[in-house]
Amino acid sequence: MKITIIGTGYVGLVTAACLAEQGNNVLCLDTDSEKIARLQAGIVPIYEQGLRELFDRNTAADRLRFTDDIETSVSHGEIQFIAVGTPSGENGAADLQYVISAASNIGRYMTRPMLVVDKSTVPVGTGDKVAVAISAQLKQRNLEDVGFKVISNPEFLKEGAAVSDFMRPDRIIIGIDGADRDADLARSTMRSIYAPFNRNHDRLIFMDLRSAEFTKYAANAMLATRISFMNELANLADQVGVDIEMVRQGIGSDTRIGYSFLYAGTGYGGSCFPKDVRALQQTATDNGLDLKILQAVEEVNNSQKQILIEKIRKRFGSNLAGKTFAIWGLAFKPETDDMREAPSREVIRQLLGAGANVRAYDPIASVEALRCLQLDMAGVPGGIDRVGICSSPMEAAAGADALVIVTEWKAFRGQDFGVLKDTLLSPVIFDGRNLFDPGTMAGHGFEYHSIGRDKAEYPR
Repeated sequence: MKITIIGTGYVGLVTAACLAEQGNNVLCLDTDSEKIARLQAGIVPIYEQGLRELFDRNTAADRLRFTDDIETSVSHGEIQFIAVGTPSGENGAADLQYVISAASNIGRYMTRPMLVVDKSTVPVGTGDKVAVAISAQLKQRNLEDVGFKVISNPEFLKEGAAVSDFMRPDRIIIGIDGADRDADLARSTMRSIYAPFNRNHDRLIFMDLRSAEFTKYAANAMLATRISFMNELANLADQVGVDIEMVRQGIGSDTRIGYSFLYAGTGYGGSCFPKDVRALQQTATDNGLDLKILQAVEEVNNSQKQILIEKIRKRFGSNLAGKTFAIWGLAFKPETDDMREAPSREVIRQLLGAGANVRAYDPIASVEALRCLQLDMAGVPGGIDRVGICSSPMEAAAGADALVIVTEWKAFRGQDFGVLKDTLLSPVIFDGRNLFDPGTMAGHGFEYHSIGRDKAEYPR
């Protein structure tokens, strides 16, 4: 099947590679000519487990190609997937300019009936706007009789596991309006596209278009809520002598609750949860409602990004001049190089603002982190000069007054604690992801500060 993917970002590239792997002829469009040139040269702009292999195999087989020519991309695909960004606007609403531009371009160049599949995360009613944009272009060309169907097919990909999520999805949401022949044909076509990912049981969930758009936001809002809920309980646990990890196990064993997204930490980040929570709140505001729970979720998350700094200041004071802090983990989560709204950025900004020096390490995100930190510290004279990006965890820890763990990379778990203690200037650890057992760390002679586990009694 000939498929066009509009957008070569995180969602677009993963979708394209996975569909090409199933034998489809996939052409990716991006209006950034430099990005297309890099992709054509074999440079993958993001890190995602398994993506490199899919990219190489399918570009070599000529099933995955890239272009910056809009007319070529529209003429290629009988199905057009819109997978462009929807960043937050000033009021928190999703900025739909790239989605509407993509839709207009489809209408400007299409000459035959086609399916237009909205893969981008968009607020309720966007499908209608896409249809209007396409229709307006067809009308200008006197081609009103050329049919098309707009479909919502939101993605549910976890960064760090996006390829496996696409290949083995929990569910495949497809929103299609209508009960006529065109709607039935659209459903049949989408079922055919996803057949290779839907073999051992039916994961397809068909619904109306608006419900599909809403489902994406509802899913991310629920997960963000669980994170903020657990973080708020963790802060209380520190005050009342409770081990939040024991609480997590206790409530997670309830099948109505489960264990996922109940880990206390330094708050959520990335490209999805922050903007999607804000966008859903703005949708409510636009419709005269106030989503109080989601407002609290966002407030808790913003304050949680300060939790490590508060612990550091309580231990070392507010003036950190002359102090050096090792940072382990920069990406907002493991197995990705995504630095968007990563808690590490706020931690480092606060440390530098208090006069400290920073030595940081991340297995994957170091290059992207340095780029983002340079932007963050652009207005702070000499700020970025006090940041050192290191090539190993121990290099970052060497001579540091304390270690700060911000991202839970698996490689951090297997450290030699004796070597780490000797490498640090003082054996102090601020663990923002609760990687280690407090009693074990005390036994190794560390002063160990964690999230929601600081004041419980631990066996020595």
